[in-house]
Amino acid sequence: MNTPLALVHLLIVLGMPILLIGLVNRTKSWWAGRKGPRLLQSASDLKRLLGKRPVYSTAASPLFRAGAYIVLASCLLAAMIAPVLGKFAPLQFEHDFIVFAYTLGLARIVLMMSAMDVGSAFEGMGAAREASFSSYAEPALFLVIGAASVATGQTSFAGLIGTLHETRHFAWLVAPAVVTLFILLQTEAARVPVDDPLTHLELTMIHEVMILDHSGPELAAMQYAAALKMTLYAGLIAALLNPLDPLTSPLACTLLSLALMAAVAVSVGCVESLTARLPMRWVPRYLLVATVAAILCLAAVGWGASLP
Repeated sequence: MNTPLALVHLLIVLGMPILLIGLVNRTKSWWAGRKGPRLLQSASDLKRLLGKRPVYSTAASPLFRAGAYIVLASCLLAAMIAPVLGKFAPLQFEHDFIVFAYTLGLARIVLMMSAMDVGSAFEGMGAAREASFSSYAEPALFLVIGAASVATGQTSFAGLIGTLHETRHFAWLVAPAVVTLFILLQTEAARVPVDDPLTHLELTMIHEVMILDHSGPELAAMQYAAALKMTLYAGLIAALLNPLDPLTSPLACTLLSLALMAAVAVSVGCVESLTARLPMRWVPRYLLVATVAAILCLAAVGWGASLP
């Protein structure tokens, strides 16, 4: 394993969640004509939460107390597999994208179980919504990964994402793949128009209603895990668009990846400033757009293969 690149990868996945949240908030503030919070304000918020004493419901079991840390650990494991620098990931093996997808799935299951553990009707409602909407998101992820695997012939996540731009299918596949990953980012990170991390109305919340009973360090872990998911998908989009090889041009590749991830965060902020949260019944239709875009990826690969 390339130790310097592994260290750079670790620094990116640990530090970029703070910066990306800051960029999203500053972009939204710019659209609203306000100065907005500091870029690193979320780091101060997390530090404040880490210093608070958690409060537990009398109905909470040990599962609830451990749930936040299991969610965070699962996201960190997925981050070690995600090829945010293209052809390189610290954990890389055949069919590792399956482990990536189901590690995030484990985080989702534990989050839902923690929400239901306290016996709250509102949190159970949020868990039901999370289970329903995730069933639309997972097929889209596997379809776009499958298309990339067919196009490249690679079996590892880093291999198929990092070499996709070298194939003749890339020109037809890149646009629907970016659309798919961007919608999955909004879904996994609980962003507008799928969800709204700033709302306080339980009837319209998904992710936030599931963590209503979390406080102190456990709430910090949940918030950081959500930001980490946004970083993972922003990194995948950056890796898809980044033509540089991290093994031969590590500095240039890293800088370009960081710039692309920042551009994704600004795009998220623009979407959240210019659109409203979708009505709950429209969310599945929006997620189906990701599935249709992923199917277009497969169609693009098939069409490209038929060309002489």
